[in-house]
Amino acid sequence: MLRGLTIAFMIMVNNNGGSGAWKEMHHAAWNGFTATDLVFPTFLFVVGVSLVFSTEARLRRGAAPRHLAWHMLTRAVVLFVFGIVVNNFPYFHWVHMRFYGVLQRIAICYLIVGVFYLWDRRVWTKVVLLFITLIGYWILVRWVPVPGAGMPVRDVHFLDKDQNMVAWVDRQLMPGHLYEDSPAHDARDPEGLLSDIPAIGTTLLGLLGGLWLSAQRSVKSKTLGLVAGAAACLATGYLWSIWFPLNKKMWTSSYVLVAAGWSLAIFALAYWAMEQRGWGRKGWSKGLAWPWLVFGSNAITGYMISELLAGGFFAIHFADGGRRVNPLFYANHHFFTFITDPGWRAFAYSVSYTFVCFLPVWVLYRRKIFIKI
Repeated sequence: MLRGLTIAFMIMVNNNGGSGAWKEMHHAAWNGFTATDLVFPTFLFVVGVSLVFSTEARLRRGAAPRHLAWHMLTRAVVLFVFGIVVNNFPYFHWVHMRFYGVLQRIAICYLIVGVFYLWDRRVWTKVVLLFITLIGYWILVRWVPVPGAGMPVRDVHFLDKDQNMVAWVDRQLMPGHLYEDSPAHDARDPEGLLSDIPAIGTTLLGLLGGLWLSAQRSVKSKTLGLVAGAAACLATGYLWSIWFPLNKKMWTSSYVLVAAGWSLAIFALAYWAMEQRGWGRKGWSKGLAWPWLVFGSNAITGYMISELLAGGFFAIHFADGGRRVNPLFYANHHFFTFITDPGWRAFAYSVSYTFVCFLPVWVLYRRKIFIKI
């Protein structure tokens, strides 16, 4: 259910109705944290949780670890290719094609964490790797000189938008292929190569949460453990943010912990409500949970539908009052004019677009078609 809720909210914030939308429906411009900044790391967190249960289920059925590793590699490659398609649809101009992206990051984190879990299933090794990713990334960004800019803090502002190590590496590897690109220095990508390192930490935290849930404990003990983990991550993350600010675009280590803390808290609440209280299994609560279960049954497919649909609409233009607009712009500015408040108007547009994307996923669900990527 949490996976479906995350995908639904991801579609909403990616199609938030523009500048009139509430602040929490936008990513933080640079340093900072909004509800929107929680969406992607929560999905990666759920990927980590799911890895435990899916891997253990396959091993119990007699699957060989090497076959599972091959399955993970194949799935990661497919996800990566789908990500390139989603990023560049419908034009695919090689000169400006973007190779980094959301699905690509999911693929990389899934593959690395999954193979590491297959190779060594001891908990303490995951904790060590988590420390290496988070502290190593901090050292890399904070103390390694940036070519052409100098030492962070001493020569250039710490976490400068343009002259940081993460952006510099992306400009060297993928010039002209970044999400935020220009001939000047302000070229960067929020899903760039080096920031995959702490994103792996996000997935590892989900894996640790999955290991905790998979153990033989009572529902109460599992819930309390998740809450304790949430409190520890939030306290450590917010404290660390004094020296290493929360920043989604650079996926800072403090951001990893804060996002994981909120993910754990939400997960704990959902787990307690469903396993302890039976919420979502009957009555009104079942109806309330149903849309998220439907979205969660084909989560990646739902996300791809939303992105491909938006890309297709953006490619269509027609005249509207002396200007050229696309269908989504037209719908946003004409279908909801009866709502006077700009925040609610943008929200209505966002929910409507998400509902349109929900319909094909619902058809797949009704026909019991679950696309496993």
